[in-house]
Amino acid sequence: MADPTVLALRHVSFEDLGVVAPVLANRGLVARYWDAGVDPVSELEDADPALLVILGGPIGARDEALHPFLDAELALIRRRLDAGRPVLGVCLGAQLIARALGGGLRAGDAEIGWAPVDLTAAGEASVLAPLAGVPVLHWHGDRIVLPEGVESLASTATTPVQAFATASALGLQFHLEADPSRIDRWLIGHAHQIGANGLDPRVIREDAARLGPTLEPIGRRVVADWLDAVGLPG
Repeated sequence: MADPTVLALRHVSFEDLGVVAPVLANRGLVARYWDAGVDPVSELEDADPALLVILGGPIGARDEALHPFLDAELALIRRRLDAGRPVLGVCLGAQLIARALGGGLRAGDAEIGWAPVDLTAAGEASVLAPLAGVPVLHWHGDRIVLPEGVESLASTATTPVQAFATASALGLQFHLEADPSRIDRWLIGHAHQIGANGLDPRVIREDAARLGPTLEPIGRRVVADWLDAVGLPG
């Protein structure tokens, strides 16, 4: 692999690579952030990193009319998918991958907090298998509608598609990457959304302290197994 770069598209500063960063570094991969709304969109036009990661954020994956940089992100994702190059998407990132594949989104009530996902049969046979019964962090509103031929790997009662995969891409609606020791950054950055949905930030903070240490090594394993599956160095 000539280029060891991981290009991480970041939409808010606190939704970063988090606990996944050491997994990448241990493989000799070098993370570089592209910050939406700050860095030039032109930098994405010829980007071809070893791995593309599209992180989360509080904007809609259908809002390119409001946030034109999303056009460049979608174009980059489509090029990667067409070339069979590895793409990992989290929350907003997973929604953008679904759109790039020809799927869509539908509006839904916010799903915020810690809860397990239900793995489908395909999910049980995938790199997500270690997540069975393990609470993960949810923080989204819109729901993914997958294109024909792509199946859901996990669900919750309100969200039929919590994860999906193709030969080179993995989309996660939930957050494996969030560092539980830094949850206060999320609680501050998303304070309005938390209040608007009648949620108590103290509950999310307590759950992060209680459940995060269990999820963290499992999340790293899931990502490491996926990197193996798409042929990135181990």
